[in-house]
Amino acid sequence: MITVMAALESMAARLAAERAVDAEIAGLRRLMDDFRNGNDGERLAEYSDANIAFHQAIIKMSGSALLAELTENLFIHIRAIRKITIHQDNRAARSVVDHMRIIEALERRDFELAERLAREHTLGLAAHVEQHGDFLDTTRDDV
Repeated sequence: MITVMAALESMAARLAAERAVDAEIAGLRRLMDDFRNGNDGERLAEYSDANIAFHQAIIKMSGSALLAELTENLFIHIRAIRKITIHQDNRAARSVVDHMRIIEALERRDFELAERLAREHTLGLAAHVEQHGDFLDTTRDDV
C-alpha cells in the first residue's frame, strides 16, 4: 500500500512542479518553516498534522482529480501509519528535511527531482514499516 502511495505521490510531485502556482508552493514552505528548527517532542502532534497536510497539498497541487481520487482511500490508511511512525526513530526531524528538499525542487520547477525526492520520502516510510512492522497491530483502534 505504501509503495503504491509512493508512486502516486511522486507523480503528484512531478505534476505539482509543472503546474502549481508560486503561492501554493510558498504555502508549503510556510507550513514547514515552523518546524525547521527541530521538534522538541512537545510539537510532535502538531507536526504530525502538518506532515499530513503537506502530503495532501502535494496531491492537490498536482491539479489531477484522478490522482486525488486514487489517493483518497489509501490516504485513510497512510495517515494512521504516519501518525504512529512520526514518533519513532527521529522520523519527524528527518521528515522536515525531506519536505524542505521537496519544496526546494518544486520552487526550482525541477519536476524530475521533485518526483524522485517524493518517491524516496514515502519509500522511506515503507522501509521503516517493514523493519518495525510489529507496531502496526491491526487490532488497535488507532490504526
